[in-house]
This record gives sequence, C-alpha cells and structure tokens, in this order.
Amino acid sequence: MPTKIEKDTLSGQETTGHEWDGLKELNTPLPKWWLWTFYATIVFGLVWMVIYPSLPFWRGTSGWIAREAIVEEVRAAEARHAPMMARLREATPAAIQADDEMRGFALAGGRIAFANNCAACHGAGGQGAVGGFPSLADDEWIWGGSLEEIQHTIRHGIRANESDEQRMSMMPRFGADGLLTSAQINDVAEHVLSLTGRATDTAAAGRGATIFAEQCASCHGERGEGNREFGAPRLNDQIWLYGEGRRAIASYIHNPRMGVMPSWQGRLDPAVVNMLTVYVQSLGRVN
Repeated sequence: MPTKIEKDTLSGQETTGHEWDGLKELNTPLPKWWLWTFYATIVFGLVWMVIYPSLPFWRGTSGWIAREAIVEEVRAAEARHAPMMARLREATPAAIQADDEMRGFALAGGRIAFANNCAACHGAGGQGAVGGFPSLADDEWIWGGSLEEIQHTIRHGIRANESDEQRMSMMPRFGADGLLTSAQINDVAEHVLSLTGRATDTAAAGRGATIFAEQCASCHGERGEGNREFGAPRLNDQIWLYGEGRRAIASYIHNPRMGVMPSWQGRLDPAVVNMLTVYVQSLGRVN
C-alpha cells in the first residue's frame, strides 16, 4: 500500500508518509549550498584519484608518489650535510665540543639519533628507568662521564659480547652460588641502607659492614663510593638501578642482574657516534 504524502498544516512542508503515534515526519530537504558542496567534494575526490596514485594498479597522471619523493628529499638532505658529516667523522669529540658550529650540529643530530636508538631504554630525556636503565641526565656515571669514556661505552657496549673492548663487569651471585647465607645477605643489605642513613637495625648493619669490607669494598669502595674503572655503581647515593629498599637490595645481592647495552660501532656512522657522545654528555654534568 503506497504511503500517503500530505502537507503539514503548520509548516506547509510535505511529509514523508511516515507516522509514529500521531507524529508525522516532515520531508525537509537539505540546504542547496550544503548539497552542492557535497557534490563538489565527490567531483574533487574523483579528480584527485585520476591525478594522484589512489589504487594499487594506478600511479596517477602526475607520476608523484610520496615514498619516492621522501627518498629524494633524504638524498638531498644527505648531500647538504655531507661536508659537515665528514668533519664530524674525522674530528674527536673534544674537537667537536670546542667548535661552536660542529657542536651545534652535533647536539641537534645527536638528539635525533638518541631518540631513534637510545630513548627506548634510557627515556626520551635520558632519565633512565628502574630495571637496569641508567639515567644519563644526572651527574652520576657508572663508567665515567668524560667524552672519551662516553664514546667508548657507545662504541663497544656493555656486556653484549660484540666487541673485544666492551665494558665488562660481573658481580658474584652471593646467594645463588652459596657464597653468603640469607642472614648474611640481609645484614649486608642493612649496611648498604646505612650508607644513605636509612638503616633501621643497627646491629645488623654492623655485622653487614664486616661482610661488606670483605666481599664488596674491593669494587664498590669502603664507603660505597663506587669505582668507574670496574663499572661498580655508587651505593651511598639515592640512585638505584634495580629498585631501592631492603628487599630489592637483598634480592640483587642474592642473584644480581647484569644489564646489557649493544655495541653501536658498525651499526651507526662514526659521525653519529660522535654526535651522540657530545649530546649524551650534555644531558648531565661532567663529573
């Protein structure tokens, strides 16, 4: 049965013939300006599809492809920067630091290289993270903060078994290998807490001090000041790679975790390594 189209007595507008509980739907057309704009976008889309690649089998009449254009832009940028990259490749980090032009370029390029290769572990601002990712934005350096020391660490990595000159340090598994008992480990943890004034058991800290002097001081120092030659972190500050507190410290003494950093030599251009060296040092104070 065909719908009955009427005119609404109040508005004079035709109805669609639809009615619900006495309410009739008006057949109100869209404004003409809106309708013509809509048609124009359809035409524009069809023209765009003809000019530019929009389908798997169609390159477009213009022949322009974004991916190919980016490649050309990258090549052009590399050509523009080639002279400076050559200078950075041959210069030492100290020479780069002393030259305002090279230093400015190195800091800008190093920030990008850091974001692409290092930030996943060390954080966007080099702040590090609990779990074995050292902060690079403070004044503490496990392996030293001079330009030469930072460059060596970046080039050869840490415990990655990728370079004969890698940074290598291993802490004994005092609990897992039965070198210390659980009670002794707890005493040492209490002593480590005392190095920052947080021990709560004076007797345990005293017993732990004797064990610390025998087992730990040769690497970490008598006062827990650390030793950059061995990559032994300081224990008398408030920086903790694997968590602070008695339980976290005791767990680490029992079965330490050894962080790994890849060797970037061979993966990155020597100029990029030099830029990273200058940039990383700029994140914190030299100490």
